This record gives sequence, structure tokens and C-alpha cells, in this order.
Amino acid sequence: MYGFLIGVGVLLIFSIIWMVYRIQTLVSVVKGSDKKIASGSNRINAILFVVFLVGSGILMFWYSIKEFDNYHLPIASEHGVVTDNLFWITMAVTGIVFLITHVLLFIFPYKYQYSEKRKASFYPHNNKLEVIWTAVPGVVLAGLVISGWMAWSDITAPAPENANVVEIMGYQFAWEIRYPGKDKVLGDYDYRLITATNSHGIDFADKNSIDDFPSPVVVIPKGEPVLFKIRARDVLHSVFAPHMRLKMDAVPGMPTRFWFVPTKTTAEMREETGNPEFNYEIACTELCGRGHFSMRKVIEVVEPEAYQKWYAEQKSFIQVNPALASGLPSDTKELAEIQLTEK
Repeated sequence: MYGFLIGVGVLLIFSIIWMVYRIQTLVSVVKGSDKKIASGSNRINAILFVVFLVGSGILMFWYSIKEFDNYHLPIASEHGVVTDNLFWITMAVTGIVFLITHVLLFIFPYKYQYSEKRKASFYPHNNKLEVIWTAVPGVVLAGLVISGWMAWSDITAPAPENANVVEIMGYQFAWEIRYPGKDKVLGDYDYRLITATNSHGIDFADKNSIDDFPSPVVVIPKGEPVLFKIRARDVLHSVFAPHMRLKMDAVPGMPTRFWFVPTKTTAEMREETGNPEFNYEIACTELCGRGHFSMRKVIEVVEPEAYQKWYAEQKSFIQVNPALASGLPSDTKELAEIQLTEK
């Protein structure tokens, strides 16, 4: 620790000495007492600009290639292909502009470094140039925005009628999952019904709620549309499944949705990645408190036949906790009693 502090101190001392030297040099230049100093200083700075451009450029391309597999995850949904295409088109457009502007930004100080023989030219205005550099970015950005809006409208539009529905509810600091039962319709809920035994706030007076069931993981079928119905119980959260290219905020009092079609089972992705322990997952990407880091939920993608078998074997909330059926209206209670008699 002391060695580190001594090193920092020495570095600061040399930095101060260098800055004092630079200040004296600049003062000499301002006074016009040493033009050679000004010329040499500008020459050094001009060369350093080019060195920085080349060095940082090499590091940028090297790191991007080296870490490509870490930031570009395999795609596991149909709309993910569209999302990635939009991403790379945007990267190409903005990347070309970035490279051109920054190469010029660092080359110009070298090309136009201080010289007694050079005089600055005066170029106050050009209407054509103003129109060009306003119209071209406007058209390009409009194209990017419209294409993105079309993709967003598609995935947030009403899901196909045969979509498999999954409700994802976020709260500090976990996700809870609810599936509709055999009727394929989620029952109603009300935040005023939330208790220790009914964390979802499900309204079991609604007949559609009687066969709803929970799950510790999100199980979905490959090749079939899946609709995530998303809500939050307390603060803002965000559902993020990177391999599905899925991200949607969970907002208290404002249910959101996102539908997609998975294209690779968990087993297939394990084989593709060479990782036998691979799992798709949902993470929260909205800082929601001290336990934000723990909001992880596994997604298991299976073949449709395996999904139907798993779905039929699940027990409803009522079957797991018969006390939830107490105090229900007579017609709804009959349905609950039928649930309790089923195996």
C-alpha cells in the first residue's frame, strides 16, 4: 500500500514539474520571445496526435475481434435476426462516420501544425455545404429510426392466437412466473390481494385463475410463438433475455408485453456453445435496489412435445396451496374443488 502511494506521489511530482515547464514555454510563446520553442512543441504534439490515432485504432480493432464472441451472443429467436441486422446496419453507418471524422480530427493537427509561412484562410459560409450536411444525416437517421420502429411494432403487436402465454412479474428482488392452465387464459389479479401466500395478487374469484400454475423456471417450446406478459409489483424492473434479443421494462401499474419465437432448444445451444452447463436466462437491467444483482431466472427451451408433457404435469396454485380456495364464490369454489381432486 505504501509503495503504491509513494509511486503515485512521485508521478504527481513529475507531472507538476512538467506542467510548470509547459507553462513557462507557453508564456515564452505568448511573449514572442522564443518561436523555436513554439515550433518544436507543435511538432511534438502533431506527431503525438498521429501516434495516438494509430495506437488507439490498433487497440480498438484488436479488442473488438478478440472479444467478439463475448459481446455478440448466438441468436436464439426469429426476431433476433432482425434485431441484429438493424444493429449491424447502424454500426456500419455510424462506424464509417466515426472513422472518417476521427481520422481527420487527428490528421489535421499534424497537417496544419504551426508554421511561420502559413496563414489561416477565412471561409465563413457555404449554403450548399449547409444543406448537404443537414439533409444527408437527416435522411440516414430517418431510415434507421423507421426501420427500428417497424421491428419494434412487430414484436409489441398482438401475439398470434396460438401463442404460449407466460406471465413474468418482477419485484424486489426476484422474478415470479405464472402460466395459464388448461384453459390457456390467465386469470385476473389485483395488487390489493397480495399476501404472503398469494404473492402474485391473483384474483381466484375469476374462473380463469383456478387452473393457473407457478413455475420455478420459464419453460417455453421451440418453434412456437411465446408471449411474455410483463408486470412489476413494486418498482421499475426490466426483463432482459440476451440470446433472444428480448428486452422490455416491467413497469408498476402498466403491464407490458413482448412476443417472440424461440429457434434453439437449451440442449442445442449447449452443443453449439460447447458448454454443457449453458442456460438461457432472464436478468433485470434496471437498477432496482441493493438486491438488483440477484434477479436471475432460468429459461428452458424444449421441443414442443416435451413442453406439452411438462405443461400437463404442472400443479395449479390451488393444488399447491388449498387454503387459497377459501372464501370463494360457490361457482368458483366448485371449480377449485375439482382442481383439488385432480392428481
